[in-house]
Amino acid sequence: MTLIFDGHSFRYELESLCRFFFTGETVTSVWKDSPEYLGDYEEYILTTLREKEDRALLSVKARYRGREDEGQDTVCKGVPNFTQSCEFTFGVLIYRVLSQLTGVFPQWGVLTGVRPVKLFHSLLEQGMGEDKAKEYFQSHYLVSPQKAALASIIAENQRTILSHNRKKSYSLYLSMPFCPSRCHYCSFVSHNIEKTKKLVPDYLRLMKEEIRAAGRQAKELGLQLTSIYFGGGTPTSVSAQELKGILDTVAESFPVQDALEYTVEAGRPDTIDREKLQVLKDAGVTRISINPQTLQDRVLQGIGRNHTAAQAVEAFHLAREMGFQDINMDLIAGLPGDDLPGFCDTLDRVKQLSPENVTVHTLTVKRSSDIGGEYVSLYKASQDEVSQMVDYAQKQLMEEGWRPYYLYRQKNTIANLENVGYAKPGYESAYNILIMEEVHTILALGAGAVTKLVNPETGEIQRIYNFKYPYEYIRRFDEMMRRKEKVVSFFENP
Repeated sequence: MTLIFDGHSFRYELESLCRFFFTGETVTSVWKDSPEYLGDYEEYILTTLREKEDRALLSVKARYRGREDEGQDTVCKGVPNFTQSCEFTFGVLIYRVLSQLTGVFPQWGVLTGVRPVKLFHSLLEQGMGEDKAKEYFQSHYLVSPQKAALASIIAENQRTILSHNRKKSYSLYLSMPFCPSRCHYCSFVSHNIEKTKKLVPDYLRLMKEEIRAAGRQAKELGLQLTSIYFGGGTPTSVSAQELKGILDTVAESFPVQDALEYTVEAGRPDTIDREKLQVLKDAGVTRISINPQTLQDRVLQGIGRNHTAAQAVEAFHLAREMGFQDINMDLIAGLPGDDLPGFCDTLDRVKQLSPENVTVHTLTVKRSSDIGGEYVSLYKASQDEVSQMVDYAQKQLMEEGWRPYYLYRQKNTIANLENVGYAKPGYESAYNILIMEEVHTILALGAGAVTKLVNPETGEIQRIYNFKYPYEYIRRFDEMMRRKEKVVSFFENP
């Protein structure tokens, strides 16, 4: 499919929206006045803007599989945010034209962003009641009634934790970019620890240095710790003694006892044993993730997970035995080789374990993942079935007492669906809410981590990026640490 721009440059949002209708396929963009424009395309979406004295005329014309449709609208030049209004109007026109041609009706309407619940919060802050905000989501953004209701429920379930946020509140994120093996669907910065073992000692040494420096900064600035989240990768892929070294450094550098929660992703069951769980317990960790992704052995084998469903269940029971009372389990809808009966069986078995948190992800296929080359067939073959998986999870979990409390979306997700965290009442993760709604500073340490400095009073956000790969993190550590001086200037010069 070719997306053609004539008289405007609203490329990013329009490309993102078009991909919802042609998931997994290539959408090529071209400007009509550029040398690359060929003039005759078998399948195309032509977007045209013509400015008059008092208004702009917008039109969308598309051809797909031998059928054509088109739509037009105007935007008055006197409206506030004229440029944004034109871009949004193009989005609505594209949605209406392409939904008629393709039969695809993206459930999040014209919303292309990662954080739809953040937008819902903004409507409530403008004085809309819950019902009017849901109606606005449906009429203005073309969001389905089911997704508008989900956003409303989540916004309500976040209210208590968001009310405690303050200007100098912050959370701490730690990144361990190593795993026992790389899952075929993974596009994160994670490396097979056996292949990169020689990097681990230097990485851990420098990570401790970064932790100490961040602790000094936070103390000198008078920041108040809300939560700690240790992710990756898989933090428990290193030895118990190495893990203890990092956690001891955190305890020496930060007031761990002040945190509402302290999460560690012990996500891979094949990295969990009694010794490591004891290290976590001794360090004051209050919440862990044990992430099977699926409890179907054939699917686990196919995606490169070196453990069985039985091992995931055993790891869960061991954590319970050792006193962990807040456990999250991640599941993925749409894994290669899985089907609706298999996903439903997995969810039903997880419910029987009764973890405090269940996070249901929809498979996102990135080109950087091992299955990136298979993305077209994956998307096309499973969109309807994956939608049924997500619906089944929501219905079953909510009926049995888990409440949805945070949500985010990603590009290249099957059926343009979402990732949702469900929790039993009182077990909602503060970190997940605060980072997703972007109202709270995150001091992020380790390879691939992104510090996010947030002024909740003004909405200002600044980001500081750590180097992505462990070898870069090690080699350019001093350069990276100089960037962290921006943390001080952000809080001292609001």
